[in-house]
Amino acid sequence: MTKHSPFPIALLFLLLHATALTALSPTTAPAAAPTKPLTPTLPQPPPTDNNPGATDIASILTQTNSFNIFLRLMKTTQLINQLNSQLITIKSGGLTILAPEDGAFSELPPGFLNTLSDGQKLKLVQFHVLPDFISSASFDTLTNPVRTLAGNKPGKVELDVISYGGSVNISTGQVNTTINGIVYMDKHLAVYKVGKVLLPSEFFPTKKKTIVSAPTLPPAPVTETARAPEPAKVKPPSSEESSASSTQVVPTVTSGGTRIGVRGSWVVPLVLGVVFLRFLGI
Repeated sequence: MTKHSPFPIALLFLLLHATALTALSPTTAPAAAPTKPLTPTLPQPPPTDNNPGATDIASILTQTNSFNIFLRLMKTTQLINQLNSQLITIKSGGLTILAPEDGAFSELPPGFLNTLSDGQKLKLVQFHVLPDFISSASFDTLTNPVRTLAGNKPGKVELDVISYGGSVNISTGQVNTTINGIVYMDKHLAVYKVGKVLLPSEFFPTKKKTIVSAPTLPPAPVTETARAPEPAKVKPPSSEESSASSTQVVPTVTSGGTRIGVRGSWVVPLVLGVVFLRFLGI
């Protein structure tokens, strides 16, 4: 009688037991695919260490060698020292810098920066700084107009910011531009790259409208009404003329001949004298 080894039977039993345990254990679900954001985000900044020296604004702007003119303005106006000091002592909130590249300054009129006073240069740089930390996802929460470090004069040194679909548009009233990327961002400082130099409307005073008056017409010519000639004034006769005229004899022409007429105040006495002489028969 042939004897069978117990090892194949034991091996077969172990295989059947392992298969049964595998069938009873739950299956592992496949990993879910990461969901895409609903709106595209702004380009992410290069990785930077979070040591205190990285918050120096000058060091940040010199990394790409594209903001030399803007950095020079910040240094000449001493604004960069003020901002760095504020970042060192800040505990909440922060700052947002809208930095134009050197190419944006080349689009300004020739010699434009030289025409600005020191106060205007400071206001120009302040106009590119927001006194709050604005992350790339927070632009759509801003309420226009957005205040800048240049002040809060209505319509003069404020910005209008519109965020839609990951695109951020900025308007100053004189310039319209967009945010083209993130230069640097930490918990208290955000530096964005803008396509144009932001010019405040305060630099461009509104010209007063000149009211042109209607041309005045020349006065109409005065038409003189024809007047009848005034009668010549008769000079009253003097005493000598009146006595001479009293004895004047006026001849009167009649059909039968010439009759001498005598006028004057002595005619009646003369006639009476003639009648009296006839009566006496003289």
